[in-house]
Amino acid sequence: MAGRVHPRQLAFSLPHAESLSRDNFLEGPANAAGLALINAWPEWPNRIMWLAGPEGSGKSHLAAIWAEEAGARSTTANALTAAAVPGALATGALVVEDLRSKDFDERALFHLFNLAREDGACVLLTGREVPAALEIELRDLRSRLRAVPVVSLLPPDDQLFRGLIVKFCADRQLSVDESVVSYLATHLERSSAAARRAVELLDSEALRLGRPVTRALAAELLRHA
Repeated sequence: MAGRVHPRQLAFSLPHAESLSRDNFLEGPANAAGLALINAWPEWPNRIMWLAGPEGSGKSHLAAIWAEEAGARSTTANALTAAAVPGALATGALVVEDLRSKDFDERALFHLFNLAREDGACVLLTGREVPAALEIELRDLRSRLRAVPVVSLLPPDDQLFRGLIVKFCADRQLSVDESVVSYLATHLERSSAAARRAVELLDSEALRLGRPVTRALAAELLRHA
């Protein structure tokens, strides 16, 4: 009689909601300046501010906190059009995320600057680079951007990094012990993005293999990543 074949467990890529509330924001020296900016509103030094930082450094989380408090609408830079600017500023506050060189409509952003000034609206811009590093063709927009005050986020320190690993696991309802957190904290690149990718990999592979998330599994996956 032929041996019984056990069906392979399939891992389905289901969406996992990351909590972006103030209560779930992990504060540390790396993001203290960004949190101070959000807490200082509406007493900002300028109505338009720029939040800069590497991928996964907490820009979107801080922007979401501010949007909740300020009643701001949110858009990505590459989705902003000149026609949409008045509606985007309808509440008097707007988040524009992920400004990158040659990836947005310069005239739309220039229109946004002008209308925000006329209406007294507040705008929070985010990007991985500082404004001076962007390649801008419109001279007037280039000068406006370079005049925007910048608050920078830094890579996480050890305590914050470990906290981020725990948070990403909790967001995916993964139960992990201290040995897993310690292994990831000492073997990953020190960035929020790297921690998020590692936790996603652990989650999907543990489900696919039908194994618990352990230090051994983490070591096995990172060794072959």
